[in-house]
Amino acid sequence: MKIPAPESEPYEFYFPTVDTLAQVEKRDGEIVIRTSRNTFSEDRRTRFIRELAAEGFIPDGYRWLASASPGAALGIRWLVDTSCFEPDRLAVARTRRFMIRLLSSAAMLWLAMIGLLFLHPLR
Repeated sequence: MKIPAPESEPYEFYFPTVDTLAQVEKRDGEIVIRTSRNTFSEDRRTRFIRELAAEGFIPDGYRWLASASPGAALGIRWLVDTSCFEPDRLAVARTRRFMIRLLSSAAMLWLAMIGLLFLHPLR
């Protein structure tokens, strides 16, 4: 019985100079790199793949593959996909409910303090 290898968890990177998010994951024997914007040149893509391999995020063989074929490294797919960087709808709804309750409570507390100030003036 052959047990399939577990898929790696996605790694996320942020590049502030070009305001781009990148998510790297290993899936079905290939590396999928999703970016929030198309801001990587071919040279920068090659250097990013080398950095990923050097740091151990992807197999070491990709370091040499990226330098051998700068046009298109085999087994690496680059996608511009913003959907994976959007927050979950449930998390947004939960956060919105929490903030409405928090601001409503703060407003009621402020009104109670102002009311107490006018009911009991300073002597």
